[in-house]
Amino acid sequence: MGIESSCDETGVGIVRGTELLAHALSSSMDEHVRFGGIVPEVASRAHLEAMIPTLEQACAESGIRVQDVDAIAVTSGPGLSGALLVGVAAAKALALAHDKPLYGVNHLAAHVAVDQLEHGRFDGRVAALLVSGGHTELLLVDDITQDITMLGQTIDEAFEKAKKVA
Repeated sequence: MGIESSCDETGVGIVRGTELLAHALSSSMDEHVRFGGIVPEVASRAHLEAMIPTLEQACAESGIRVQDVDAIAVTSGPGLSGALLVGVAAAKALALAHDKPLYGVNHLAAHVAVDQLEHGRFDGRVAALLVSGGHTELLLVDDITQDITMLGQTIDEAFEKAKKVA
């Protein structure tokens, strides 16, 4: 089971091997529109409200109970600190309550890793272009779990914020 709460969406995914059994998602984007962008406190509160229903939806879709998963993974960064805190706290509570191992995951690396659900394991070294919100990165991936080299990145988020101020 994986839990994602780095910004404005609460996500829970359940996989068996490389098969995606369920992917439940709750977005708080509509709550941010009136502010002209993501408000960290609004995002954090939305994660609090969405976590249990999103978790229940993923379990219902997959037919898997939390106590039956082998492990729990959670986004540990990068992201909005309050939003990450909600996801990590929920994952820690589930792992403790059900005696499951807990793994912190870099959500940018996870974007690259999820490709393996669709296309299978990487065959050797790959280059990945990641364009996600305020992050654009070119990565060299030798091993998705431990050997990722950043070849370059942009500062998109800084440009986005400056555009809104101007």
